[in-house]
Amino acid sequence: MIRNAIIIDAGDNIATVLRDVAAGGEVVAGSGDDTVVLAARDAIPFGHKVAVRDIAEGESILKYGAVIGAATQPIAKGMHVHVQNVVSLRGRGDLAARETSA
Repeated sequence: MIRNAIIIDAGDNIATVLRDVAAGGEVVAGSGDDTVVLAARDAIPFGHKVAVRDIAEGESILKYGAVIGAATQPIAKGMHVHVQNVVSLRGRGDLAARETSA
């Protein structure tokens, strides 16, 4: 099976697609010896993320084995993971300011 998406860290809940995937298209994602096969629920452009499992609203989005954002709504396995359903938590000076003033 030829992969068209990569999971950076085994604990990640998203994969990055290596080429455009049409809605309904097959995503074959993996890391090391582990491979996940799923149907894309949405069109996913090259370089964008796809959920490799269901993600609850408020749950952390994990890439590189690190939190890169939080889901703003439930994200089903196979959905495009991007600005429409994720808020970034990286480089957020507003969040750092809130933490230091609390």
